[in-house]
Amino acid sequence: MAPDPLNTPPRRRALTDLRAKSLPRDDPERLTAHLRTVHDTVAKLEARIGAAGIIATEPLFWTHVRAAALLHDAGKIAEMFQRQLEPGGTPWGERHEVLSLAYVDLLAPAAGWSGEERLLIATLVAAHHRPLHSESSLGGGKPALARQYNEQTRWEGAFGHLPGGRLPQVPRGLHQEFLAWLAGFLGTEPTPPGPNDPVLAERARVLLQEVLAAWQLPVKAHQGLLVALGQGALTLADHAGSAHVDLQTHMPLPVDYLARLPYTPHPHQHDAGATVGHLVLVAPTGSGKTEAGLAWAARQLATMPGLPRLVWTLPYRASLNAARRRFQETLHPAAGENQPDIGLLHGALARTLLAQALEDDCCSPTKDDARKARARANAMRLFTQRLRVATPHQLLAAAIAGPTHSSVLLEQANSLFVLDELHAYDPETFGRLCAAMRLWEQLGSRIAVLSATLAPPLLALVDESLHQPVTCHRAAPGTAPVRHRLVIDDLPLTDPDSIARLEDWLSEGHSVLVVVNTVATAQELFTALNEHARQTRPDDADAALLLHSRFKNKDRDAIEERLLQRHPERRPDEQRRRGGIVIATQAVEVSLQLDFDRGAVENAPIEAVAQRAGRVNRRGLHPDGPVEFRVHRTASHRPYDQGAVDAAWSALTTVVGEGRDTLSEEDVDRLLALAYDTEWGHKWAERARLARDGFSEEFLTFTDPFHDRTEHARNLGERFDTVEVLLRSDIDEYRQLAVGKNADPLLAAGLLIPLRYGQLKTYNATFDRALGIHLIDGQYDPVLGLRPPVEPETIL
Repeated sequence: MAPDPLNTPPRRRALTDLRAKSLPRDDPERLTAHLRTVHDTVAKLEARIGAAGIIATEPLFWTHVRAAALLHDAGKIAEMFQRQLEPGGTPWGERHEVLSLAYVDLLAPAAGWSGEERLLIATLVAAHHRPLHSESSLGGGKPALARQYNEQTRWEGAFGHLPGGRLPQVPRGLHQEFLAWLAGFLGTEPTPPGPNDPVLAERARVLLQEVLAAWQLPVKAHQGLLVALGQGALTLADHAGSAHVDLQTHMPLPVDYLARLPYTPHPHQHDAGATVGHLVLVAPTGSGKTEAGLAWAARQLATMPGLPRLVWTLPYRASLNAARRRFQETLHPAAGENQPDIGLLHGALARTLLAQALEDDCCSPTKDDARKARARANAMRLFTQRLRVATPHQLLAAAIAGPTHSSVLLEQANSLFVLDELHAYDPETFGRLCAAMRLWEQLGSRIAVLSATLAPPLLALVDESLHQPVTCHRAAPGTAPVRHRLVIDDLPLTDPDSIARLEDWLSEGHSVLVVVNTVATAQELFTALNEHARQTRPDDADAALLLHSRFKNKDRDAIEERLLQRHPERRPDEQRRRGGIVIATQAVEVSLQLDFDRGAVENAPIEAVAQRAGRVNRRGLHPDGPVEFRVHRTASHRPYDQGAVDAAWSALTTVVGEGRDTLSEEDVDRLLALAYDTEWGHKWAERARLARDGFSEEFLTFTDPFHDRTEHARNLGERFDTVEVLLRSDIDEYRQLAVGKNADPLLAAGLLIPLRYGQLKTYNATFDRALGIHLIDGQYDPVLGLRPPVEPETIL
């Protein structure tokens, strides 16, 4: 008869025999080595973040996190845990972090921790994998500790003895050796045991009950935020240490960035580079706004503690790769590298990797171990780089907190946030961003807002949302020359007469930009004009290009590369007509440095109209002087707010009626003032304030920092009405790229397509829990993109 593994006497283990992980298979990581690594990683986090913002109010913040790092996995000493790591091992079924609490209790007197410190360290240890409480009986993610351990728990059976009740879970000699090692690491001696000391299981029970009781009811917001940051520090150190991923110290942005520009800086660039603290910069498209933002960030680096991160945010996911390429081409790599390491990971895959990184690697070796290790390493790359591009939605995931996202929250402390093209958001999103700015300021971070079109109500909202002074700089009048002759046209762009005009421009040799509001319209016009454009340039493979956000990321990246090569900014001595046509949605409005001879666009919110104009005669270098820019009336307001589109058309007709036929900086300011001095404009500001205050109250108070917030994650995604999806036909390739042996998250993200939540049903979407992604049906073409099945809408 085969022996019963549960009743097999434990083999004599020495301290060096204890393992923390089941990997690497040939020599799994030792428990003491893992604890030391996580402890040391906390020190690296402290070097990066320091005593920034609210952390400065708790001088022992990092001391407590280091203590929790040393003890977070102490419970892995349990014999049943060690057995489950072995090939074919039986799952233990208990939580090792609960047993770790016994060692927090044992070492508290020797370490000199007060009752409050003991409770705080215990809280961080207990909550580094699971929520303490769930919002409902169903919960949303993994079972909360309060549900797994309750009045029915048999503590001695769980943590005191092996099954059968005769053999100890933690042999005395091993326990004493481990306790001495932990105490030595803390620079103390363990307290001598007394005859009536409680056993490990009882210590764990009592301390867990204290922890659960302390966080069952809401706490003060200040306290909740601090402890959520502590949780983030511990979980980030744990997973970075487990993945053996180092936090980078090199910053690709040099502190003397402004002095290195190959030209004399414009006055607004110099002003931005001299500003210390929050900044709002309003400057025309093509006037070096990006360089001004980088100059501001470089100035902050010299005046902030630690090693701040720079996070550059853009409104559209479609813009991220273009911004990343631009930084890779212009900033400075670390020694030994060919190009700077700029962080980028698309939202859906980032969330999946973070969730997978949190999975326990504490079971017997399986074929899934390598996938988990790769997921953890790839997830940790979210945090290693000091310069990252992102969308605000990715950053606001920090509001979910908890074991999965509290590390995202921590990484927003002592950081620099550049919000590029802040005007591009609807009032609800703008309000949430203002709430986030308020939180970032509380975390010791600084914010710069860059825009070519920031209306006065938007500027007022930014200023009132921040407590510290906000410096506002505007480019001097005349920074950009008059570039456009404005024409408003009552005919839609799809009208035969409008199409005929576009064909005439192409026949005359002009390069033409057409920007419409929906993917369906873009695809329709591209189909109508493609052949004529190619006839005018028969040897040009890129005579006609289509760009919108409903391409696979990799296909859109390739199109953007071709666009930048085909339609770069005009040189001062360039006289020729370039020809060719680009038909796009608002995906073309941000980050792409393009230049066209003529422009025809659909009416849209006034900021979008101005941004579209900024891609036509971008620097005013066209040999004909100001060029024609036509704004066409649309039959439908979608996907924009009706009031925004109506206010824009009213402003445009008013300006033209005043005898203005240009789009100078002063004209744009006039258009903004007219559009927002309407009933719609006043309601816009009111909606933004309500969204800001509501988002702060619902998501950013952290009064229940250790409750299961999975439902918050769903609500947050739906509030932004955005999701990335995968065609069912691509699932095998995606699986290999996302979690396969040679996984590459950026290549995997290249298969994803942005959609709106409301469109999932129209594409028969289902959710793949293993991959954490929505799968859709649909017709897809690498030239035309994903075809709309029912309603023609693009992605905002």
